[in-house]
Amino acid sequence: MVNTLSHLGVGLLIALALGYKGRKREILAFLAILPDLDFIPYILFALVSDSVSHETRNQLFYLLGHREFMHSILFIALVTLLIWLITKDRRFTAAGFAAIFLHSYLDYATSWKMRPLYPFNTETSIMGAVYFFDPLANLLPLVPVFIVLVGYMKRNGRWNGRFNNFCTFVTENRSKFYTTLLVVLLVWITVLPVAKIFLVKYISDTEGAKISYQETYPSSPGKFLTAYSYNATHYKILEVGYWAGIERSDYIEKINVTGDVPDAAAYAERAGKLYSTAAPQEIDYPVYSVSEENGSITVVLSDARNPYVKMWAYFETVYRFVFDTESGKYVAYVSMQGEEEEEKLGENYFG
Repeated sequence: MVNTLSHLGVGLLIALALGYKGRKREILAFLAILPDLDFIPYILFALVSDSVSHETRNQLFYLLGHREFMHSILFIALVTLLIWLITKDRRFTAAGFAAIFLHSYLDYATSWKMRPLYPFNTETSIMGAVYFFDPLANLLPLVPVFIVLVGYMKRNGRWNGRFNNFCTFVTENRSKFYTTLLVVLLVWITVLPVAKIFLVKYISDTEGAKISYQETYPSSPGKFLTAYSYNATHYKILEVGYWAGIERSDYIEKINVTGDVPDAAAYAERAGKLYSTAAPQEIDYPVYSVSEENGSITVVLSDARNPYVKMWAYFETVYRFVFDTESGKYVAYVSMQGEEEEEKLGENYFG
């Protein structure tokens, strides 16, 4: 889930289900969006990232980047401990933990890689079981936001009376209503990851190949995009769903060479090694397009699934390395799929 308003709604839902009002309800709502405030330290990272060593840049990214440290288990534990030290209220501390934990869990369950074990482990991982725009996960948390907004407008005389029957029903059944919504949400975001396990196993058995759970991404409700290394030269891309199984498949060449480039594989390997030293790591299935022009070798690195994604917020990153054949030096650029504008990367970006 990347909808910050829905994250806010989860915090309100927890507060309302537990009967909190006023200051405590506001704190729980804030805790539910707290991890997304990492855009503030990310601004600092952007300002200093080009002026530090490669190793320092990576560590700063893990610490200050979006969906990095402020979405980690350690950060959740530190915030929970702080709540307890300030309030000494077990029930409210548990509610605070639930608010911030569900934020990170929902992000982890959708479509972006995270480092939940940082700083103990810098490996990225993802659950990827809930579609980015999953209707229930995104819309259900908006109900408490709507109700709180209506209450605010009523107190200020700005409500014209619409949805009065619904508001009356909620008022008369407050405890059961909010508890039911919270249970429904929790069941939903628990069932989907389990259901994905069975789908991935079914596709693995059908293909006779090991399909990665983490690298199977939701492309729409009930459907996923996945891939695996078919042989030494190609990946097999699969679009799969709960109801139809494998709906579409295709083969993508791992290295595509334009013209006569005798050392194409060596340049692709070098580009891959450089990429492996950088953060973040968006690409799961690297494909290389190698070409030669005017004494330089250009290697374009992207993910094999890129042709199958449109208007997605993940694995659309494209890297372009330009190697000088005489000196061996290189210049690197990054862009998003389908965009002409490139950003030149600093010398410390890769190790």
